[in-house]
Amino acid sequence: MNTKEYCYSWHLSLRVDRPVEGCTMRPHSYMYGKKLDDREADKPLPPHSKIMREPPPNHEFSYRWFRGPTHEPCAYEGCPRRTSFSPHDWSIHALGGAACGLQCVSTQSSLYKCTFCNATCFINAWKTQYTVPKEMRQSRSNTPSRQRSGSVDSDDDVRSVVSTGSMGRMNGSKSPAAFSDAGSNFSASSHPGTPRGFLGSYNNNSNSNSNNSYGAYNGGEMQLNEEWIEISRDQLYIPGPEDVGRKLKLEAAAYSTETGELLMHRVVKTDLVLARAPDPMKRPMVMAKTGPTGGGARFRIATYNVLAEIYATQQQYPYCDIWALSWDYRFQNIMREIIDASPDVICLQEVQADHYENHLYAAMSDQGYEGVYKQKTRQSMGLAGKVDGCALFWRRAKFHLAESYSIEFNELAQRQATQVLGLSPRSEEGAAFLNRLSKDNVAQLVVLELAQPTLATRTNRDPINQVCIANTHLYSNKDFPDVKLWQAWQLLQELENFVLSRGTNLPLIICGDFNSTPDTAVYDLLSRQTVHPGHPDVNIAANEDIPNVLPDAMNITHSFQLGSAYQTVLGEEPIQTNYTGNFKGVLDYVWYSVQNLRPLSAAPIPDEPILTRHGEALPSTEFSSDHIMLISDIQILGGGSRPP
Repeated sequence: MNTKEYCYSWHLSLRVDRPVEGCTMRPHSYMYGKKLDDREADKPLPPHSKIMREPPPNHEFSYRWFRGPTHEPCAYEGCPRRTSFSPHDWSIHALGGAACGLQCVSTQSSLYKCTFCNATCFINAWKTQYTVPKEMRQSRSNTPSRQRSGSVDSDDDVRSVVSTGSMGRMNGSKSPAAFSDAGSNFSASSHPGTPRGFLGSYNNNSNSNSNNSYGAYNGGEMQLNEEWIEISRDQLYIPGPEDVGRKLKLEAAAYSTETGELLMHRVVKTDLVLARAPDPMKRPMVMAKTGPTGGGARFRIATYNVLAEIYATQQQYPYCDIWALSWDYRFQNIMREIIDASPDVICLQEVQADHYENHLYAAMSDQGYEGVYKQKTRQSMGLAGKVDGCALFWRRAKFHLAESYSIEFNELAQRQATQVLGLSPRSEEGAAFLNRLSKDNVAQLVVLELAQPTLATRTNRDPINQVCIANTHLYSNKDFPDVKLWQAWQLLQELENFVLSRGTNLPLIICGDFNSTPDTAVYDLLSRQTVHPGHPDVNIAANEDIPNVLPDAMNITHSFQLGSAYQTVLGEEPIQTNYTGNFKGVLDYVWYSVQNLRPLSAAPIPDEPILTRHGEALPSTEFSSDHIMLISDIQILGGGSRPP
């Protein structure tokens, strides 16, 4: 019979992102256990761990938030961060790539114990320092340490995990609510009787089995010298203007859901709270050389790839601060961009499903918009809702929805393989065809009707009061130009069937991220109705790995006469609509049917010096996507007459 006893190490992880005014802070907290054998039981434990006889029970967390005192962020008087807490001034770019604060450790220097936000400020301040006389150095006995200003896990929670014995349980509250009974002044020693009393009881002779070697800590000195005010007991916290320039502290305690017993506790302190980002730059509209004629309805349309959270990683964008990549920060900026542009219709790409449901739809509805959403056809990446798609919104006061449809390119590939080419999906040829084309991309199609229809006049006896809007995001991989061309062709075929079935006078606008530059076959097809047979995108060498998915180039056509709004208004396409460290070029377009629509204006893309003033590339603290929004004012021409 096996009578061997096991023990477990308990671990508590707690992390919060950098706080920014107006952005929701969500604690990342979890507690877990690990079974230890005899050899592991004797090894030192990492901080915030302890050894117990059984694995952690089911538990829940209780939280408390505190606001710290005012804090001088940098001792160098010429540093802009002494008075500014704008995200633009605290980014990696502004700090010269350094996320590490510095503290002078020389007792001989007049700068002793002064802290600096980066190396540049320290170097500049060092030019003015002087040597302190010997008799004045006696009081300088404590040696400060170098600290990272960029870390949100700067743990002052030396009391956070305490064990009464290597195999014992902590004494603590039996009720999660009791954890919050302490007063608003964050001083553990002043509340020895509270469930947080074990904080004040910490001393340097704590049981060694808990491996919390904080011998340099002076039992609560931090609390005696600094005043921390309790500000919330909710799990989530949204910093306000009163928090800007101060640090926040989060206390988290894990309680047994069955007994209410306090299991583990931890405290973390954040970086300084940053102010909300300044308002987005104004995007001036440039008018077309040909002025408007006639009395057709006008509306503003925009298209914007907003960069889904699942793709906004530090690995993909190492030049952007991780807190500036967070959805909470970027969503605030993106919404302000949209509101400032004030479009009547906006086509969005890379909208994450859970963000549409939980954030975007409600925010747009509050601004007077109605919308529809279509997610990509692939499975979510991990948790539910972690898949992106397309969203299309229209201003309720301007348009009413007449019809709405969605297009799945996977379904079109299946239809072409089986019904057009007669391929069996189970055959080798059919499987290769579908594998090449099934990339999960989608498109949206809506017909919008003017809320205030244009009335017939002498010059416009047959006014058009509807417009068809298509929104899409084509496949992104540069090594699959044939797939992009096939998707664009299929989209145009679907739109052709749809529009022609409703009469030839239904205006059409196609917006989106086409992942295709102006030198590609996709651009040629959209702008010229056909593709040159000698174009490289049409002549991909087919082999066992790359099946031929395109028909003869002469058959890749459509009947629409389309123009690019930006090319029409500005005389050329922008230099770039996507600006990252790895790629800079045009991928996004607003296409319109030239026989019944006229672009009146367009918002030029900001120049490169503006795009890079707060970051090496996009996204940055100023531009919260790696794409730039396209904005154009469009007029419906009466009766389908051609523009002059």
